[in-house]
Amino acid sequence: MERDEVFMRLALDEAREAAEEGEAPVGAVIVYEGKILCAGHNSRENALDISGHAEINAIRKAEELLGRWTLEGCTLYVTLEPCLMCAGAVKASRLTTLVYGASDPDEGAVKSKYHVFDADNGVPNILTGVMEAECSSVLKHFFLGRRKQNTANGKNR
Repeated sequence: MERDEVFMRLALDEAREAAEEGEAPVGAVIVYEGKILCAGHNSRENALDISGHAEINAIRKAEELLGRWTLEGCTLYVTLEPCLMCAGAVKASRLTTLVYGASDPDEGAVKSKYHVFDADNGVPNILTGVMEAECSSVLKHFFLGRRKQNTANGKNR
């Protein structure tokens, strides 16, 4: 568990970087053979790319670094439960393990709302709730700040 927390802290650093860029604060790290292979964070707003989620960005980097599209032997650490698109990418890329912090009751596609991996007999291995409070806190603070900003600017969203 301690090792998982080390990698999740790095994913949280990526999430904070995303927030500094005005993106939803979600970060991801991919580990291969016990070492960090790459990291990514949300870039959807700045890249104007619907697929600019932390998981997708990290998976693309890992594929490039490994020179293959399959990511067997890799573990993805992500601060928020993957959505349908990202869960599909995790499945298609054949990541061995998925570790996430905060659940996403609105869009989560692992255990919360959708259950993409239920019929897959444990592939990938899934570990949930790693540093859940910290991962949730980063998200809550970001969106609370955004709501306050919108209210101050007369926007009601």
